Amino acid sequence: MDATMWAQIWAQVALVIFLGVIVYLKVPSVITKSLDERSAKIAAELNSAKQLREEAQALLVEYQKKRKEAEAEAALIVAAAKREADALAEDAKQKTAEYVARRTALSEQKIKHAETEAVNAVRAAAVDLAIAAAEKLIAGKMDANASNGLFNTAVSEVKAHLN
Repeated sequence: MDATMWAQIWAQVALVIFLGVIVYLKVPSVITKSLDERSAKIAAELNSAKQLREEAQALLVEYQKKRKEAEAEAALIVAAAKREADALAEDAKQKTAEYVARRTALSEQKIKHAETEAVNAVRAAAVDLAIAAAEKLIAGKMDANASNGLFNTAVSEVKAHLN
């Protein structure tokens, strides 16, 4: 046997002793225990992540439901505002029509009043003209005393009829 072979034998013996010491000190069970603990820790983290994901999904569903409710409520508010605006517009149209009718009636009443005043003015002018004409006729045919008496009587009668 040469030196290389002896070195190889001693290396194998040292390996067997080393492996025996490792088994004697229960290193494989410690490693297994460490790996099992790490595996359990990873599984717990996975379960926690799964639970957080489920909670996030539930929150997402809840927020989507709230968003849909808010959109529906907004649509109702918009519809109510539209109805109210339509009602206000209709009310404004009605009030405008009533205002126009009142103003028309008032204008017609003013026109009738102006017509009545114009007719009265024409009548008064006709009466004044008739009085003046009668005065000239009577003045030409009557003497001064009789004409003054008739004139005063006629004027008082006309005034009484006009008022």
